[in-house]
Amino acid sequence: MVTPTRKKDRIDKLAEAGSDAGVSLAASAWRTLRRSPVFLTGATIIGLFVLVSLLSPWLAPHDPSDPMLIDQVIKARNEIPPPQDGHPLGGDLQGRDFLSRLLIGSQQTLIVGVLATLIGLVGGLTLGTLAGAFGGWVDSVVMRVVDVMLSLPSLLLAFSISAMFAKPNQYTVIIAVAVVQIPVFARLLRGSMLAQRSSDHVLAATALGVKPGAIVFRHMLPNSLGPVIVQSTLVLATAIIDAAALSFLGLGNPDDRIPEWGQMLGDVQTVFDTHPQLAFWPAGCIIVVALGFTLMGETLREALDPKSRR
Repeated sequence: MVTPTRKKDRIDKLAEAGSDAGVSLAASAWRTLRRSPVFLTGATIIGLFVLVSLLSPWLAPHDPSDPMLIDQVIKARNEIPPPQDGHPLGGDLQGRDFLSRLLIGSQQTLIVGVLATLIGLVGGLTLGTLAGAFGGWVDSVVMRVVDVMLSLPSLLLAFSISAMFAKPNQYTVIIAVAVVQIPVFARLLRGSMLAQRSSDHVLAATALGVKPGAIVFRHMLPNSLGPVIVQSTLVLATAIIDAAALSFLGLGNPDDRIPEWGQMLGDVQTVFDTHPQLAFWPAGCIIVVALGFTLMGETLREALDPKSRR
């Protein structure tokens, strides 16, 4: 005998299943995402990060390159300006306001992460489209190059590329991180396009005599971009961490008047034992932002993948 409670649960499940009938994948995914606390947490973190980055020139209370507190720095005793009125986080080793440098550093981190991801995405789309569209020897050549790049640890490859430049700067960091991301996007797009080649709509277009170029750019490529776009959110987290690591190792912008979180971490190595807070704030910001992109990317991938959606 079916109890009223079980009957109600069964009706609720049927109603929930039927509510997705006739709804597009994007609409169904958004319905899932807006009820996901993990996605909302990640989106909130990223939203705050982007907002602070864009408004940092106005939010920063002081010029991040002005050593206004230099009279409080005693290098012989590793003394730096402590938190005080007008400087809630104190100053750094050069007497510059630490909060202002932290805020402006968020903008530089965002610029490097976004540009590196965009360049890597464009390069990966180019290689993945060539491999997935032509197949044969073109696919073999492209994939062997991609395999070689993927066989190297990403940070080691980025370090090697940055070391090739005589004068490292912010742009060399962007190029190095972007090159590391290219094989990730290329392999993912190539796999999606190979799956599209055997789909019904592509076979129908081929049977109707549609030109190969139109099939690739109108049918295969647009339907293969979903997983790649979702992957870009996860790659952003990796790009920010890799860029910070290169700056920490001294391969970033040598001009410390323009702060960046990885560079700020590298500057405090000599006084970390006595002033760990100088490393805590930039390191914490990097971890939280990378976590935000990871949370958002993972939930996006689950929501847009029919096999993993619940």
